[in-house]
Amino acid sequence: MARIKYFGHSAFEIELKGLDNKDKVVLIDPWIDNPLSPVKLDYFRHKKVDYILVTHDHGDHLGNAYDIAKLTGATIIGIFEIAEEASGKGLKAVGGNIGGRLSLEDLEIVLTPALHSSNKGSPVGFIVKGADISLYHAGDTGLFSEMSLISELYSPEVALLPIGGHFTMGVKEAFRAVLMLKPKVVIPMHYNTFPLIKADPYKFKELVESLTPTRVIVLKPGEEFEYP
Repeated sequence: MARIKYFGHSAFEIELKGLDNKDKVVLIDPWIDNPLSPVKLDYFRHKKVDYILVTHDHGDHLGNAYDIAKLTGATIIGIFEIAEEASGKGLKAVGGNIGGRLSLEDLEIVLTPALHSSNKGSPVGFIVKGADISLYHAGDTGLFSEMSLISELYSPEVALLPIGGHFTMGVKEAFRAVLMLKPKVVIPMHYNTFPLIKADPYKFKELVESLTPTRVIVLKPGEEFEYP
C-alpha cells in the first residue's frame, strides 16, 4: 500500500514499495516554506528520504530540495541542468532528460514533457512506479495531447494535476487531462497558494466524478491518502 502526503502547492511525500521490495520515500517539488505547508524543514531532520524529484527550478518547486537533501542524504532527480547544479553543491544527484526510464534499480522513474518555463533546462513531469503504485506528477503544465501517450505507455493509477490556472491548467483543462490519462485517482494541486491561482477543487471533483469513473481526492495540506 502506498501513502501520499500533501504539503500544499505542488509538494508531496510518497511512501511506496520499491521494485526491490524495500520501502522507499520520495519527495516531489518540496517547497516546504510555502504558506500552506503544515510542516517546517525540521520535519525532515530525522526522516528517511530516498529521492527528491524536482520538476523545474522555479522557487515554488525547487523550493527546499537542496536543504532537505543536505539533511537526509537523499538523491536529487531532475533535468540534467538541475542535477548538475545539485552535484556542484556536493549533493547526490541523477540528471536525465525527457525520454525513457532512468537507470535506477529500485524505482521506475521517467521524465515526461511539461508545457511551462524554467531557468535551467526544460520543465518536466514525472512518472514514478514501484511495486504498489504507478503515479504521475504533472509538474507545472498546460494541457497537451501527448498526455494520452503517458496513459498508453505508463498507465498511471494516480495523477497529481495542477488546477489553479494562470501558470498551469485550470479546472477545465485538468478535466480534459483526466480524459486522456484515465487514472483511477486524481489529486488536485497548485491552487489557492496565492490569489492568482485561486480555484475550487470541489468543482473539479464534481466535474470529473460526474462524467468519468475517476475518483478525485481533495487533500488539505498535511492530509494523507493511501492507495489502493
